[in-house]
Amino acid sequence: MKIDIFEEMAKEGVEQIIFNYDKTSGLKAIIAIHDTTLGPASGGCRMKEYESTDDAVIDAIRLAKGMTYKSAVAETNFGGGKTVLIGDPKTDKSEILFRALGRYVETLKGRYYTGTDVGTIGEDMVFASQETDYVSGLPEEYGGVGNSAVPTAYGVYMGMKAAAKKIYGDASLKDLTIAVQGTGKVGRELIPYLIEEGARVIAANTSKESLDILTSKYPSIRVVDPEEIYEQDCHIFSPCALGAIINDETIEKLKCRIIAGSANNQLAEDRHGDILHKKGILYAPDFVINAGGLILVSDALEMGDVNMEMVMGKTKNIYNTLMTIFNISEEKDLPTYRAANMMAEDRIEAIAQIKRSYIG
Repeated sequence: MKIDIFEEMAKEGVEQIIFNYDKTSGLKAIIAIHDTTLGPASGGCRMKEYESTDDAVIDAIRLAKGMTYKSAVAETNFGGGKTVLIGDPKTDKSEILFRALGRYVETLKGRYYTGTDVGTIGEDMVFASQETDYVSGLPEEYGGVGNSAVPTAYGVYMGMKAAAKKIYGDASLKDLTIAVQGTGKVGRELIPYLIEEGARVIAANTSKESLDILTSKYPSIRVVDPEEIYEQDCHIFSPCALGAIINDETIEKLKCRIIAGSANNQLAEDRHGDILHKKGILYAPDFVINAGGLILVSDALEMGDVNMEMVMGKTKNIYNTLMTIFNISEEKDLPTYRAANMMAEDRIEAIAQIKRSYIG
């Protein structure tokens, strides 16, 4: 079904959508800027093969909105945006492609900053950075902040501990069974935290190579097929791959008390968060628990340098933020995603009111 782009923008509160095409490189990229109340939009570049342009637009909108809410709850001074680059990240990448993307980002003159996301890596952003100053996520050897998956994984780990405290009365993950879906950028950084604390880890990934690297170092990991990960008897299910994996089909398969992972937009629809609440499954809202990478990038953009001790300290506070959300959810009998949305929207509204004052 054909979407009405302006209807979708109105429904989700999107400010701007930019379509970018470059004949030489074959670039097809969509930049969605959701909300700039708090500051310039920030959000990575996702590269993926989409079934249709409409699917790409919807994904860009959802991801950009998630970045707005993530930035608000993490108390940064950035709004939400996202780039989706239509193509196969295994075969369609080139220097010219990312330089073309950089040129288009530059035309926004600081209204939007991009960086890495699913399907893109720091080296891709090196090419983009030759054409724009508004890019983050460069490798350290190129003057960048390094691997944003490191604080992201730490934040997910702290979020799991908060959820365990809420459900089981103890923040320790020792002897808990945790099913991790996805062992890519974040999953491979998260699993060592879990094993070192004594958790039992079940893992699934579409890449056998990625799993082999992990299991060679941590032979206690039990590997299952990707389609079997939803059905595992576990305390915590941790989605660390793509979004929309909590849906009508998978939600009936889950055998867990907690969902806590790094993937963006885990709920296929808001109503799936309502279903989790009714089932008594505690959901750690994705844009709260996975904010560690954003904290790193935001600090770098604002201060021009990164104090990793400070970044990890702010990321550790995800534990307290989630405990607040869990408590609001319990007190008001609200699904956790609604409680988190309220927290984000309250901050955006408060900052908007402050900015009404003319300062000359």
